[in-house]
Amino acid sequence: MSTQVLTTTLFLAVVALTIGITFWASRQTSGAADYYAGGRNFSGFQNGLAIGGDYMSAASFLGISGAIALSGYDGFLYSIGFLVAWLVALLLVAEVLRNSGRYTMADQLAYRMKQRPVRTAAATSTVVVSIFYLLAQMVGAGALVSLLLGIDGQFATNVTIFAVGVLMVFYVTVGGMKGTTWVQIVKAVLLMAGSALIVVLVLAQFSFNLSDLLGTAASNSGKGSAFLEPGLKYGVSTTSKIDFLSLGLALVLGTAGLPHILIRFYTTPTSRDARKSVLWAIGLIGVFYLFTLVLGFGAAALLGDSDMERVTASGGNLASPLLAETVGGGSGSTGGAILLAVIAAVAFATILAVVAGLTLTSSVSVAHDLYNSVWRKGKATEKEELKVARIAAGAIGLVAIILAIPAQKLNIAFLVALAFAIAASANLPAIVYNMFWRRFNTRGAVWSIYGGLISSVGLVIFSPIMSGKTDAATGANLSLLPASIDISWFPLENPGIVSIPLGFLLGYLGSVTSKEPAAEDRYTELEVRALTGAGAEASVQH
Repeated sequence: MSTQVLTTTLFLAVVALTIGITFWASRQTSGAADYYAGGRNFSGFQNGLAIGGDYMSAASFLGISGAIALSGYDGFLYSIGFLVAWLVALLLVAEVLRNSGRYTMADQLAYRMKQRPVRTAAATSTVVVSIFYLLAQMVGAGALVSLLLGIDGQFATNVTIFAVGVLMVFYVTVGGMKGTTWVQIVKAVLLMAGSALIVVLVLAQFSFNLSDLLGTAASNSGKGSAFLEPGLKYGVSTTSKIDFLSLGLALVLGTAGLPHILIRFYTTPTSRDARKSVLWAIGLIGVFYLFTLVLGFGAAALLGDSDMERVTASGGNLASPLLAETVGGGSGSTGGAILLAVIAAVAFATILAVVAGLTLTSSVSVAHDLYNSVWRKGKATEKEELKVARIAAGAIGLVAIILAIPAQKLNIAFLVALAFAIAASANLPAIVYNMFWRRFNTRGAVWSIYGGLISSVGLVIFSPIMSGKTDAATGANLSLLPASIDISWFPLENPGIVSIPLGFLLGYLGSVTSKEPAAEDRYTELEVRALTGAGAEASVQH
């Protein structure tokens, strides 16, 4: 009972800290610029920490370490893909987006196109991508809190997911971008410190000899040297190899199209700070992904059979928390209870920070792009727009709660990879074409966004994720729909290899078949703005 009280106390302390930050930030927020972009006064270092806090989600901390613990080398491919993706974001979008937009991704697109169709498409895509990403965080929250507080049963886990949804809506409606950013900064520091502590304790078990750690992990996995070599998960068949290519493509290109990452570039005062923030984020995230290597293989090496059964049952999501408990002294020990509480609380703070960023991004897009620009034709007052943003946050939170409950058996790194695929298919083609192709027009933008969005989501619906997938050993149903339903005619679990090229192709076809005259002057203005930052904070309505 004493260890349970300890873990609960530490857990609630982290939640109280984030709530306190949110209340503090709410007093500093006055107007749309503060609520949407944090007043544009975060330095490159601060925004880099916040980006790291946004990006190092439950998928990274829980999902990737779990994937490594279960699949060895192939699980680490998630880390590589997530990290390489930042080079694409840095080279393609960070500076130009900061210079050419105002609050949302649609601002940059609508500058040289017809407002209503483009903003409607961009807002729709933003909400869909954010909800997919939210699913992963909510699933992680349910698994974490159930473990941390000793809650058993489906009903209790569902209540946990609902509580997380309520908290995230609170952060967004009260704190806005300032509150969300500071929660992300604090969370990034806590996550790096907590992960470093566990990494040191794991390596200490093997006298800081990484080779011994890997050898023990391979031996305990029951798969031998294959655990440390490519192909254990993605080399089984031709389909799995193609699935890996699809996953890699989605991971590498997805970051540059993620709405909650793109909106972070608007919080810096200059384009130089936007570049700096990405460089800081790359350094921070790179170190963190090296930590996941030790966490994942450490779990495979040190966890007993019963704990590994729990890890497997959770889709890998409990590997890091159970590893923390083990290196702290094991189940029932004070040290184990403290480390479990610290790591689970930090992971929960991670989830809260990320879901707040996602919910904020979606609600801002609904209020700024749909309500003000499309429905009110730019005539809504700032007060009205903020009110709609807060209402939208509640609605999006409710949808995420409803969808997260049936998705609890999926690995959260895998769920995030789906969000990356949708972002790379729907958002990235439009952003790239808009910045670098003079001929690009409204039809091209609408076709690329809707085409990439519909194809990626549609292929997921007809993939083994939704139906028809079973465990080869036990015969257990691993899909979201009941075992009696099988609509999986698309063999790949990640749609990126089909939907991303299709998004680019539709953007091209839409543009060349449209009779809309190219807005030459608008493209030139956008190019100057993107390269120099001149007029970056001005309204993009026209």
